[in-house]
Amino acid sequence: MHSAMHLQYSTAKPEDAAECISLRARTRQNAISETQLRSIGITEENWAQAVRAGDALGHVCRCEGQLVGYCFGSRLSGEVTVLALLPEFENLGIGKELLSKVMRELVAHGHARLFLACSANPQSRSHGFYRHLGWRFTGTIDAHGDEVLELQCLLHVQGGGAA
Repeated sequence: MHSAMHLQYSTAKPEDAAECISLRARTRQNAISETQLRSIGITEENWAQAVRAGDALGHVCRCEGQLVGYCFGSRLSGEVTVLALLPEFENLGIGKELLSKVMRELVAHGHARLFLACSANPQSRSHGFYRHLGWRFTGTIDAHGDEVLELQCLLHVQGGGAA
């Protein structure tokens, strides 16, 4: 089945926000419901507005038109804010591809250091995933008990021209 799948990657649009929120509740680990997201100030409206304003840089992956994963980062801080996949689409390279696309955009916006919060539990899928890709623990634990990881990047935007 997986070999015949047609995956389509694209830049996230404001109208993807509702589907992203819905998918977030259906992830295998660290699922967060729409109600939980709303309680921490994340709504379809402000998610869409952040994308529209260019503050939330994101990419989505669809299979046969269905949203199966996404990744977003903050243009302002260089933080990778979320990477989420439906469980049945894990281990296909989708997360790595989405993360790579967001990382390239953040670097293009001048960030030489990217960071993210990741579960401190070694049994969590994300714990090994990011470390395997070169992310390193900063020694900092955030307010949610997650480890802050960072990745130093070579800036691909060099020279005197404006981006």
